[in-house]
Amino acid sequence: MRHSGRRTILRTMLAAGGAGLTAACATPPPRRFAAVDRLVDRAIAAGQTPGAVVVVAHGGMVVHHRAYGHRALQPHAEPMDEATVFDMASLTKPVMTSVAVMQFFEAGAFRLDDPVCRYLPDFARNGKTSITIRHLLTHYSGLPPDLDLSTPWQGKAEAVRRVMDTRPDHPAGERFVYSDINFITLGLLVEHLSHQNLAQYEHTNVLSPLGMTRSRFLPPPSWYPTIAPTQFDEHGVMLRGIVHDPTARRMGGVAGHAGLFSDAADMTVYAQALLDRRAGRPSAFPLKPETLLLMTTPQQPPGKDDWRGLGWDIRTHYSSPRGDVFPIGSFGHTGFTGTSLWMDPTSDSFVLILTNRVHPSGGHSVVRLRHDVATEAARALQMP
Repeated sequence: MRHSGRRTILRTMLAAGGAGLTAACATPPPRRFAAVDRLVDRAIAAGQTPGAVVVVAHGGMVVHHRAYGHRALQPHAEPMDEATVFDMASLTKPVMTSVAVMQFFEAGAFRLDDPVCRYLPDFARNGKTSITIRHLLTHYSGLPPDLDLSTPWQGKAEAVRRVMDTRPDHPAGERFVYSDINFITLGLLVEHLSHQNLAQYEHTNVLSPLGMTRSRFLPPPSWYPTIAPTQFDEHGVMLRGIVHDPTARRMGGVAGHAGLFSDAADMTVYAQALLDRRAGRPSAFPLKPETLLLMTTPQQPPGKDDWRGLGWDIRTHYSSPRGDVFPIGSFGHTGFTGTSLWMDPTSDSFVLILTNRVHPSGGHSVVRLRHDVATEAARALQMP
């Protein structure tokens, strides 16, 4: 458990205090999570990802944590460690944007079934008057998956114009279509209601209350040596500390759908704080228990088979990080760069998997790895 010369998850948890986490002081059975370790090691050997950090927690204790492989292969090899900062990609959606939106919900600034155009009038263009805030949060808006990137454009103002001009592909509430435009719009809603830049609002109202000092949009250059690089951009430059998502990059690195950078320790604190607050235990999480219950239970339109909470995935084709053992009713999310977090309030457990599977040139799928790690972690926890 000792890792000289670098910040470890264990040390961070002990310093986090009020987050409700403790490290397992008694060393767990040494081979309890051997199946998890084998899965990650095999994925690295097969070239599916250069490295990973995995954390398993249960009952308020971190019961397994390990860094595997390398965080960088190019321009030269660097070993992975638990202090590595990752581009969290679409984990930004539930971890940051949804929390900010629901803080304004708690304050009575809107109702979930209010039309978005009541607050962002230009959003009404091209047949979007019936899209509600709930539709955006559950991905039932009918909007296309992303802004068009086939032609060159740059800047947040241009992105905003394109969002407002977007025409739905389907009627609101008809079907589940995962869309970055939904959460770009929600980020704009937060900025409208707060009169602040999204990054500033999230820092003050989400990250700071939780003590997440190694999480932020637009990480400074001083962080770059500890950040896991992703891949070469269109100009042949390795992205390191610059958001991987091309739409967020064109927007300047801050957007409601992507842009958060974080490490395993901060995400561990976040996940346990969420579970603690949801269960009514002492927690620094900046939402009420009833709000978190709303966010993490099905909120999709009646009769629909794709189950989504408000920002969180519950049962869709994106739910592979649940594995075969965690029950329906657990919830989580993934990120394109290779990140995932899945939480089970029933057993008070979570599995965090952080990879930069797109490094160095696009990478391979870690969908199966997420599924299998969650399955073996749950089995190791002796869940039914």
